[in-house]
Amino acid sequence: MSGIWKHRIGLSIFGESHGPAIGVTIDGLKAGTYFDEAYIQSELNRRRPGYHQYATTRKESDRFEILSGVFNSKLTGTPLTVMIKNTNTSSKDYESLRNTPRPGHADYPSSIKYEGYEDYRGGGHTSGRITACLVFAGALAKSILKEKNIIIAGQISKIGQLRDRKVHTITEKDIQNLLNKDFPTMDNLIGAEMKSLIQEVKGEEDSIGGEVRCFALNVPPGLGEPFFYAFESVLSQLLFSIPAIKGISFGSGFNLSGMNGSESNDAFYYDQDIIKTRTNHNGGVLGGITTGMPIDFTVVVKPTPSIGKPQETINLLTKEKEIISIQGRHDPCIVPRVVPVIEAALAITIVNFLI
Repeated sequence: MSGIWKHRIGLSIFGESHGPAIGVTIDGLKAGTYFDEAYIQSELNRRRPGYHQYATTRKESDRFEILSGVFNSKLTGTPLTVMIKNTNTSSKDYESLRNTPRPGHADYPSSIKYEGYEDYRGGGHTSGRITACLVFAGALAKSILKEKNIIIAGQISKIGQLRDRKVHTITEKDIQNLLNKDFPTMDNLIGAEMKSLIQEVKGEEDSIGGEVRCFALNVPPGLGEPFFYAFESVLSQLLFSIPAIKGISFGSGFNLSGMNGSESNDAFYYDQDIIKTRTNHNGGVLGGITTGMPIDFTVVVKPTPSIGKPQETINLLTKEKEIISIQGRHDPCIVPRVVPVIEAALAITIVNFLI
């Protein structure tokens, strides 16, 4: 079942980082749905290599090719399959690492699972390169949600020890502010400091992690199926399929452990005929079901494992210790490029429950 996710929508992802192409097949979407090619490409551009000056120097256009499921700019209702060709690989960078697993990467467990037959170049099927497929599916989901006035945006909330300004009550103005930036922070000055920190770490041949906070407005109440298909459960499964994601919290998250119930309970009130809560400590989800308040969650993104600094590893053939310095083209910080991937996971989850 590797590479397959299915609830009401089905996703099947294929390809490797340095193979000829990557792609995705999407099943379960309604026939006649408009296929907004320009919008989907613009979302892929936000994630693609070479788009950000503080990202990897690998340059891929990430232009997609539809193989099935679209006719006259509308979904046919049959499986939609898309392919994105890899055009700027540099596989020679990985030949010397064949028998020395890179710390922080999936090299070692993959060699055990696939008995040495795995494509190790650039991480193969475990590479972040594959997230372009999720962004494609998420962009299609976002275009569907726009017709229902459901809008999604991610915020770079932390890089290293630098934190962006926290917004307690998110508004459509805040969402649009984030969507209009290629480095989406609430505070532009903090954003500039974060960029400088990334460049500083890059100069030291190191990497740095951070956090992404993601929001969705106008999500209707009642989405989710406790227990195993709770809204949080389905969303978390998609989020943890993204390489480098190591933690998720909803609403006030881990801060809830230090609160009393009188603080953490979100009090209900009527805003004309709409039921809302005065706070949103639970991130818009109660009992695994959406409340109608903004969906609000934060993910932890670990530092990129590929760094030029010397690291200790082992040689699987000689069983001796080795010191390696990973060369090639790598992101000093994956956080900026992962924002549209996080948004995609949320969009897919919402559309999945709306069907």
